[in-house]
Amino acid sequence: MGKIRVAIAGIGNCASSLIQGVEYYRRLGKKSQDGSLGLMHLSLGEYEPDDIDFVAAIDIDRRKVGRPLREAVFARPNCTKVFNERIRDFPVKVQMGNVLDGVASHMKDYPDERRFVVSEKKQCDVPRLLRKSGADMLVSYMPVGAEKATAFYAESCLKAGVGFINCIPVFIASDRTWAARFSERGVPIIGDDIKSQIGATIIHRTLTRLFEDRGVKLDCTYQLNVGGNTDFLNMLSNGRLKSKKISKTEAVQSQLHKPLDDDRVHIGPSDYIPWLHDNKVCFLRMEGRGFGHIPINLELRLSVEDSPNSAGVVIDAIRCLKIAQDRRIGGVLISPSSYFMKHPIKQFSDETARDMVEEFIAGKRER
Repeated sequence: MGKIRVAIAGIGNCASSLIQGVEYYRRLGKKSQDGSLGLMHLSLGEYEPDDIDFVAAIDIDRRKVGRPLREAVFARPNCTKVFNERIRDFPVKVQMGNVLDGVASHMKDYPDERRFVVSEKKQCDVPRLLRKSGADMLVSYMPVGAEKATAFYAESCLKAGVGFINCIPVFIASDRTWAARFSERGVPIIGDDIKSQIGATIIHRTLTRLFEDRGVKLDCTYQLNVGGNTDFLNMLSNGRLKSKKISKTEAVQSQLHKPLDDDRVHIGPSDYIPWLHDNKVCFLRMEGRGFGHIPINLELRLSVEDSPNSAGVVIDAIRCLKIAQDRRIGGVLISPSSYFMKHPIKQFSDETARDMVEEFIAGKRER
């Protein structure tokens, strides 16, 4: 098979981890004993990490715009762990994107090394860039709450006829109007809001399903998350959190036959702690009643590097979207969206969604 030509909008921590990871597994190769360590699939269909090429990059920060992609992934305010410094010299420079609502106003109150610093360079023509680069797809890593910016990049993909992977909680793939537009154009889309490999949401979903399957009544639950990257700094603005909370809450509620009342569930980002950097800490509590209505309480603390956790899923989403393009499948990809995303157009249990993805990869029709 050929290469997978990927454009990225938003060269932040998640993009840095993804690019580092593709290069990391490219060097390990199939013959290494650890070649598949950390991947859900080493080979996905006929595609491997080695087949992914990055052909275009977009950002709005002056420390990244105009710089080679291999340098921009390590530029401030990025703070994710560097597990691979050996990035190839991609013939790609970061282009200036459309700011719109991509920068929260409160971020200007923080030092430059923590926040976005908007470049004064002229905005590029995004649809033209996508066509000229030969991109198969655009991966969107816009900040949470960037509804206008996300819509802009979705529209650009429709104009250019390239696939779209929406990694943030702005509802595009899960919105029926947008879904219909992508279907009409025959353009595949996966979204919305990436679900990390072993993250707060998938653990919360799994435990919720466990309570349900084992006959334990879940009475109330909370999930509180803190971190120190620009994502958490951006989310200090409550006005940007509406879709994030909806996405995370519905992901958990969907695992219950009868959802909890709104005042019995609280899920969402809680605070920004600078010295945590890209480390995300989740505090989870679940209160329920088991046999004889005897109480059971569960508390869990999860600590993960946020961006590599996300990249481990996006690398599979990229390959699934390319498979859809090879098969001339357009519109929302139900199976990959249900397994890889928190807020797909249709929710399934993670076990069912995983089986659906394996069937999709094998060439079976979507359920």
